[in-house]
Amino acid sequence: MNEEQRTGGCFCHGAGPRVSDMFRSCWSEATKDHFRTSRVEFWKGLRSLIDEHIERMSRQHQKGSSVPVD
Repeated sequence: MNEEQRTGGCFCHGAGPRVSDMFRSCWSEATKDHFRTSRVEFWKGLRSLIDEHIERMSRQHQKGSSVPVD
C-alpha cells in the first residue's frame, strides 16, 4: 500500500490524515467550488502573461524596411 492509499489522499504533506479529514469535513461544496474556480483563474492569468510575452517577442523581431516598388 502506498502513502496516498494509506492516508486517503492526504493533501497536507506531513501534518497527517487527521488534518486532511478536518478540512474535508469543514469545507462546504460552495467552498470547494470557489477554490476550484480560483485554480482555473490562476492558470488563465498565467496563460495571459505568456501570450503577452509572446506578442512582445514577436513585435521585437520584425527587422527590415519596406521598399516601394514601381
